[in-house]
Amino acid sequence: MKIDKRFWATLILFGLFGQLAWVIENMYFNLFLYNTISGDPRAIAWMVAASAVTATLTTIFMGALSDRVSKRKRFMSIGYILWGLATFSFAFISVDNISKIFSTTGNVILATVIIVIIMDCIMTFFGSMANDGAFNAWITDSTNADNRGKIEGVLAVLPLMALLIIFGGFDIMVQQDNWPLFFMISGGLVMVGGVVGVFLIKESNVQRSESNYIQTLTYGFIPKNIKKNKKLYIYLIGMAIFGISTQIYMPYFIIYMQRYLGIDSYAILLGVVLLLASVVSVLVGRMIKPHNKNQFFIPAMSTMVVGLIMLFLTRNVILVGISGFIMMSGNLVLSAIFNVKVRDYTPLDKVGHFQGLRMIFYVMIPMIIGPFIGARVITDNNMFYDDLGVMKPVPTPEIFIASAITVLFILIPIFIAFKNEKKADELV
Repeated sequence: MKIDKRFWATLILFGLFGQLAWVIENMYFNLFLYNTISGDPRAIAWMVAASAVTATLTTIFMGALSDRVSKRKRFMSIGYILWGLATFSFAFISVDNISKIFSTTGNVILATVIIVIIMDCIMTFFGSMANDGAFNAWITDSTNADNRGKIEGVLAVLPLMALLIIFGGFDIMVQQDNWPLFFMISGGLVMVGGVVGVFLIKESNVQRSESNYIQTLTYGFIPKNIKKNKKLYIYLIGMAIFGISTQIYMPYFIIYMQRYLGIDSYAILLGVVLLLASVVSVLVGRMIKPHNKNQFFIPAMSTMVVGLIMLFLTRNVILVGISGFIMMSGNLVLSAIFNVKVRDYTPLDKVGHFQGLRMIFYVMIPMIIGPFIGARVITDNNMFYDDLGVMKPVPTPEIFIASAITVLFILIPIFIAFKNEKKADELV
């Protein structure tokens, strides 16, 4: 299957702009909530969990719908425009503004937290419809087993490129507490991406499902279909364990850098780390071929564990940067391999639907379990700082140990998957 320039342009534009929005939601919404509204890590955990459930349900329903109508382009373009608009709206959310609306509310902070969570779910609905449900299905439609390693290597880099753009051009607004401008510009960019997509996207060759909408919607939850696609579900379980591990520390990572390590110039440090890790991901992605994919699992997992242990042990800025580079290199390669294997085993006539199932394992389960593990680790350590008379918990290095222990459990599903694949090869 030939990959042309128009495909690459769409992949990079929609992948990058989508990741800009996800970075803002997954990292900066947490910082926004923590710094301006409530320092309770449980508020962050609840927001992450609510967003994960919304993302998963949206992808299941809208992914199946895109299968039925055999169209991806309209879901992508319209979804990005509305996604950007929802992000833009956060410019107007603050405790002061909410207090004017709910002047009689006894707990304005709680009311503001609830509104932030609701708006986050609205934003997530449009983002998941456009990115998780349609864009990811479009990629699977447009690729095959021979070129997915290269493509997943590029896709794994895009979240880091988005972080570099945010750190380099947007983080100064956060440092100055200019959140309204931050949300206006970032939301505006995502809307622009959606408008460009109207003219850029080439509709993929969607293999139309012969099932009706309800059958398409429920296909992946029926036991006989799970058994039929057993290897896919094994890799999805591994992906869930990997995601839980990442979500233990990720929502609190910037707060940890600021409040525990005292690194105010974290944007520069993370920018360098992410740039180097991106290079590793692209180079390794080019090495991933249909015959050697499984060989990358153990080295990538081991690299991630080593980096997490080093992050637990180090406090020096340079050593933290080296540790972060090692951890993120393993993380990105592991993510790319899991995504390649899941795409390879996805039924071609249920691509949109299986994006929803992928979200259950890659997003919903990890983002419900992981942040609460991280919050528990943080609160159990009883470390606080005084923010204008309010005592706020500080993330501590133990979150990295909890993450390292968790990621080791992926060994169970991947060895089961390897065994099943070996049996299948022997029967051929």
